[in-house]
Amino acid sequence: MTTCEAGARAASDAKNKATMIQNVSRRELILVLMLSLTVALISARPYAGGWNDGSRLALVETLVDFRTLSIDQSIFVDPARAKGTEAKPYPPQQRDLMEGGTLDKVLVKGRFYSDKPMVPALFMAACYQVLEWTTGLQARSRPDLFVYAMTLVSSGLAYVVAVLSIHLLARRVLSGSSMALAVTISFALGSSALAYARQVNSHETLLAVAAALMVCLHSLPQRLLQIPSPRGLLATMGLLTGLGYSLDFAVGPLLLISILPLIIYRCRVIGRRGLGLVTVFFLSALPLIVLHHALNYQIGGTFRPVSAVADYLFWPGSPFDFSNATGHWHHSSIWRGMAYALGLLFDKKGFLLHQPVLILAFLGGIALMIRKRALLPELPEMLFSFAWSGATWLVYALGSNNASGVCATIRWFVPLLAPGYYVLLMVLRYRPDHYPEFLALAAGGMLISVLMWYYGPWMRMVPGFWFILGVTLLGWSMVVLRGRKPLGL
Repeated sequence: MTTCEAGARAASDAKNKATMIQNVSRRELILVLMLSLTVALISARPYAGGWNDGSRLALVETLVDFRTLSIDQSIFVDPARAKGTEAKPYPPQQRDLMEGGTLDKVLVKGRFYSDKPMVPALFMAACYQVLEWTTGLQARSRPDLFVYAMTLVSSGLAYVVAVLSIHLLARRVLSGSSMALAVTISFALGSSALAYARQVNSHETLLAVAAALMVCLHSLPQRLLQIPSPRGLLATMGLLTGLGYSLDFAVGPLLLISILPLIIYRCRVIGRRGLGLVTVFFLSALPLIVLHHALNYQIGGTFRPVSAVADYLFWPGSPFDFSNATGHWHHSSIWRGMAYALGLLFDKKGFLLHQPVLILAFLGGIALMIRKRALLPELPEMLFSFAWSGATWLVYALGSNNASGVCATIRWFVPLLAPGYYVLLMVLRYRPDHYPEFLALAAGGMLISVLMWYYGPWMRMVPGFWFILGVTLLGWSMVVLRGRKPLGL
């Protein structure tokens, strides 16, 4: 065989191998899509489970059926308006909801409005309008179908997008497909993302935005080296950031504040037209940011969240007052504040304890950044992950005292699963010897997650939580002690 023939054959083999890998990845992607879609279809509930989703659904209903932002006429505010239907907007056994409706609302000039961000409701309202035109569905006559459909187009769709994004990220970061699939399954079935797919909420939607952003961030350095400049990618990232900003009054703005320095750094260091690319990013984010504040101003005459205005939130009969309203210091001392802050991570609702693999991400990620910082190309993205997560944790630690109310783990932190899993992927990429530890923690996380899913996101505490967690941590410890070096050593 001549040298030319050998080279041609090697090139052909390489091409065939690349095609085979691409086909395998495509089959994996379709499989993950079908499984996540099935989970979303099974998970969605045909009723509002509490004040939180009741308030969001009320806004969607009144936007379409009454062409107003006021929710006074909604069946989720006054369930008696749905008397003529067999299905009810809330579970019949929850008499407080059936009698009083949602109390997550503000009173402005004698009319009630949802205290939730308005922009997410616009998308759901558009979907509801299409359903009403094509099928005749109305929330008042069939609240069960209305709630189920709105849950699918919001939290259900967000769950599918988040799972697909984490899988794409895992396949790009990790060398082995089995390890990547294990991480995807851990995220899909072993994190609080599963439970929050059951009811309408913006936390799951922001998680999907954050997961898609992590995929874009991981691709950005390589794309900046190519010609032409990746303006489309920067525009997509800007649009996602603007959407994230509009989804949560605290976590969203912190996302913009945390990601902007990273975008500037990457574009200036690698890109040839750094200022232009940063401008594309910012201008793409701006419309949704402006819309978010404009809607707040339309309702309350303020660019601040309407729920942050005491005169609007503390209406007669309101369950909120200065003792439990989020947004200011509640603790009697610094030490109590510190204990509360740690409790948000490690108490009975602790976010890290409800997805134990994040413990590995947290400890392993810090060790990785310290020991291999000079040889770690993804260091800026890891710093962003810790910065956004840490800022969110601190803001809610300083400005709340109710651990996000009656819900599974800390609902405010659900979007942080995306940066948390990105750091986890980095740990597994550079320290694959920790993979058995990941499996041990993931197994316990799946049991906790399935129980959260069964009871739904509006629950108080996972039954048997401390026992499950204790067994999980014991199993992790045994794996570590079987001749393995501890994290960071």
